[in-house]
Amino acid sequence: MKRRFALGAVVIAAFLAAAGCSSKEGVDNANAAPAGKPAVSVDAAKAATGDVTEGIEVVGTLSPKYQAEIKSEYGGVVARVYVNDWARVRKGDPLLKVDTREGEVLLLKAKAALEMAKAGQLEAEAAVARADREYDRAVKLQESGLITRQGMDDARTQKEAAAARIAAARAQVTAAGEDVSHATTRLSKAVIRAPFDGAVAERLVNAGDLVGEMQKVVFRFVDNRLLELTVSVPSIEMAALRVGQAVRFSTDAFPGREFDGTVAHINPSVSPGDRSVRVIAEVPNVPELLKGGMFLKGRIATGGRKGVVQVPRAALLSWNVAARKGEVFIVADNVARRRRVTTGTVQGDRVEIPSGLRPGETVVTRGAFLLSDGDAVKVAAAVK
Repeated sequence: MKRRFALGAVVIAAFLAAAGCSSKEGVDNANAAPAGKPAVSVDAAKAATGDVTEGIEVVGTLSPKYQAEIKSEYGGVVARVYVNDWARVRKGDPLLKVDTREGEVLLLKAKAALEMAKAGQLEAEAAVARADREYDRAVKLQESGLITRQGMDDARTQKEAAAARIAAARAQVTAAGEDVSHATTRLSKAVIRAPFDGAVAERLVNAGDLVGEMQKVVFRFVDNRLLELTVSVPSIEMAALRVGQAVRFSTDAFPGREFDGTVAHINPSVSPGDRSVRVIAEVPNVPELLKGGMFLKGRIATGGRKGVVQVPRAALLSWNVAARKGEVFIVADNVARRRRVTTGTVQGDRVEIPSGLRPGETVVTRGAFLLSDGDAVKVAAAVK
């Protein structure tokens, strides 16, 4: 009986000793991964510091800054067309000529009328000279008492009449000269010339067509070397807009390529329909790769900050973009720990982390969906 009691006491003592040892190991390994679960293979990257550019995402359409719908100011039949569609021309180059035979006849008549008016003016000037001499003679005769009052009045009247006739003659010369100038100007408008350097986007007339004064568009003319990008910006972003800010954009027509422009105009009023502000950016386009009418996606740079913490976009879990909150798994001592972070500006494939991470901490970028907080991990990819 005593031997059974002693044996039981030994068993109980051994059990208590084992329990005490297990309890101590549990305290020592409170932060360790669960026993028996294999380490999860993941890819990871280090949180790094970098520079970010803040901006406003926009979409818009391109149009040439300089474009014109050209009409004929001279009515008549088209005599000759000098250019075809898409032809490049310099400012002042002829594009089209209207038949001018009728206008030339009118110009000849105006010139003839001018010559007659000039002849009338010469005749009136001669009459003035004669009237002045007669008046001067009458004055001398009056001093000698050799002319009557009536004769003196007649001389004065002749002088005044001659002055009136020469004034009328001069007015006729001026009017006739204006008629000649008008006819000459109209004839010059029979030749339509390029208003600026550019290209013929569309030719809408042929030789033999009848064109009226300002009634029909004969050419659509553009200069694609400087384009305008028109976008709409929500009014809540208006305070960040400034003339001169850089704009970078892309188009599906040139995959992987980006283009630059500069904010040139900001509408001073807000559209009542969608509460947006219209913004126009100027885009240099030499060589002329871009075309008017193209649809673009871009970003207006409104500011920048240096030395901010950034992580790859793939590191974020349950990311609430609007609330600027998310979660990441960090790796410390080969154990994954879930951590809440705040998010900021997205730039390419990297996201700003204003708080929750320190530079150099390692975050999981692939395999996070297999993890739970406290799981053992094995980093498969090189940490950068």
